[in-house]
Amino acid sequence: MNFARSLAASVVALCTLANAKTWNIDDYGATGDAETLNTTAIQNAIDAANKAGGGTVIIDDGVYVSGTILLKDNVTLHVDESAVLLGSENPADYWTIDTFVDATGQERGKCLIGSVDAKNVGISGSGLIDGRGSSFKRNVIAKTMEKLGIDKSKLQELAANRPFLLRFVRSEGIELKDINLRQPAAWTCHFYQCDQIDVDGISIYSHAHKNNDGIDLDSSTNARIQNCDIDAGDDAICIKATSPLPTHTVYVANCRLKSDWGTIKFGTESMGDFRDITIENCTIWDTKGGGIKLLSVDGANISNINIRNISMENVDMPLFIRLGERRRTYRDAPQQPVGSIDNVNITNITAVTRSLDESRVSPPAGVFITGTPNHKIGKVSLKNIDITLPGGGTEEHSELYPAEDEKRYPEFSFFEVLPAYGLYARHIQGLETKNMSFTTNSPDARPETLVNGK
Repeated sequence: MNFARSLAASVVALCTLANAKTWNIDDYGATGDAETLNTTAIQNAIDAANKAGGGTVIIDDGVYVSGTILLKDNVTLHVDESAVLLGSENPADYWTIDTFVDATGQERGKCLIGSVDAKNVGISGSGLIDGRGSSFKRNVIAKTMEKLGIDKSKLQELAANRPFLLRFVRSEGIELKDINLRQPAAWTCHFYQCDQIDVDGISIYSHAHKNNDGIDLDSSTNARIQNCDIDAGDDAICIKATSPLPTHTVYVANCRLKSDWGTIKFGTESMGDFRDITIENCTIWDTKGGGIKLLSVDGANISNINIRNISMENVDMPLFIRLGERRRTYRDAPQQPVGSIDNVNITNITAVTRSLDESRVSPPAGVFITGTPNHKIGKVSLKNIDITLPGGGTEEHSELYPAEDEKRYPEFSFFEVLPAYGLYARHIQGLETKNMSFTTNSPDARPETLVNGK
């Protein structure tokens, strides 16, 4: 009986294998010698798989160089553990999909791997995709242009719009599984106006250039991000909206996150609403620019946010919530009214901040919440919060009143030293706190908490 079941299972497995639709890029002329440009070969394999109704395009046994390639309906790109996909060092090998200008004023849109208006696409495998982002520093591009005989007058054009590693635009049914993503020239993984996103078990290391975000969910919906390891030069996981459409129904869990700017961030691009988002069971470590940031400055209504069971070690500003009035626009959309922040629940947070000499603001504070005089924050609930700080505040610090800066870029360090070391909150109507503990390693003359001047 057991033998019969085993035989039947083997037959099913063999039949499944026989019916599997796979396309190997080598069969389309690709060469994994770390030098040959394989853009056309890889794209031809993807197009063939798409034309046949879908399947898996395989990259294995080699180091393959490519410029921009686009995934098509029902196609998964599988990078085997024996393979590396390298971004071309020539900026002319990339092209733009859905150009936009981000909050820093930079033109964006180029990518190594992308999709536009596609359904059921993915990237899998335990291999490596490396964008070689340091190749896009201005001085390196100039040398590349000289080597390739490219007109020097095009330097500014080619140095701008640095390519993302992965970029999905208006696509649905996207799966990223187990892949290792390395060193893009800009953001690592950008989802714009996408739906049904599943990211599981991927790793990101992104420190090759500026603006090296990890994962950006931009006006996108129904996303799950789980079991990921992200070490980013900029934001690790960022919820944003560069259009008036919302980002909503997002679940993030069991991720290990590090950043040189902010690990879990909402904004700053925030035209559309952020709602129905849960982030839980994550570890944040060695972060220089903020552990958790909720920022509505371009019109976003932030609501129904649940963040729980987060541990932080060696971080600047564990929690920063800002409602502002910048009202920047993107993609020629009309300017939005000032947004709101309401029904935010943050529970079970433990954090140890950076030392005095490592902090961007010294002495630091644990929690900073601020609306504006004319636009107050609604309900924010903080429960079971335990933060350890270095101390070092003086009596003079306790007399400070940070500038309002309603229209400025919303960064906690711009407000400088706060007049409380634990929790400082102002322009908020519904703050609820329970079991909050702030410990200092040395004396701090500032009050522990200060809420709306009290």
